[in-house]
Amino acid sequence: MVKRRFLRTVLVAVAVIVLLLTMAWWFQRQLIYFPDTSAPPVPDSATEVELRTSDDLKLAAWQFAPTGADRKTAVLVANGNGGNRLNRIGLAEALTAKGFTVLVFDYRGYGGNPGSPDEDGLYADAKAALDHLTGPAGFDTDRIVYFGESLGCGVVSKLALDHPPAAMVLRSPFTSLPDVGQRHYPYLPVRLLLTETYPVESNVTKTGVPLLVAYGTGDSIVPPDLSKRVAESAENSGAEVTKLAIDGADHNELELVGGAEVIDGVATLADSAGLTAR
Repeated sequence: MVKRRFLRTVLVAVAVIVLLLTMAWWFQRQLIYFPDTSAPPVPDSATEVELRTSDDLKLAAWQFAPTGADRKTAVLVANGNGGNRLNRIGLAEALTAKGFTVLVFDYRGYGGNPGSPDEDGLYADAKAALDHLTGPAGFDTDRIVYFGESLGCGVVSKLALDHPPAAMVLRSPFTSLPDVGQRHYPYLPVRLLLTETYPVESNVTKTGVPLLVAYGTGDSIVPPDLSKRVAESAENSGAEVTKLAIDGADHNELELVGGAEVIDGVATLADSAGLTAR
């Protein structure tokens, strides 16, 4: 009798654990992507453009013209996992003051765009943004800088494998999404559950492009040591890497999102890559 009760208890416990793990696997994208689905109004400082993905989605984007001495260089901004392009106006305008053309776009499922976000989809969206810059906007890839924010670091680092830019900025990068997840949920088998991986560290060791890695030492979402590992791995692979640590900054603090140190760092990176005003 005691053995039966014990066995029943064990079976119930196992069933509950299996159920919880199944739910975690099934709903993982809801735990990764936090889109603001509203379509924001176009700011006076931007021109609205339409991107077309390889799977035939139409995505909204904004192109900002340089207000400083024109570098004839474009910055492709790949957002993090939250909000929409409205939250990137300040970043775009700060970069235009340094002479850059800036393209800010929203992924599928964000900012009034159709579709649902996933890893392959976000890469296709970034490729559509690149196609706009190298097509209608008239930029060669050697006059383009990729700027990835957090999750967007996974997007642009993969894009750089297939379409190397002149330089790349990684703001708050992680080594891989499972590594971040394991830090936040240490008692779950995150690496076994996640189908979305965004292997930033692996990607940057294969690109070889000049990098700026910016991170906050007080980041509570992406542990700073993971950002430092990305920089060190890229450096060990032979890439030219500049590390910019913003003292005490958390993940979404303005000084890290688009503060003066970050903007100056982008300009310095561009200068070192020969992307000066023409």
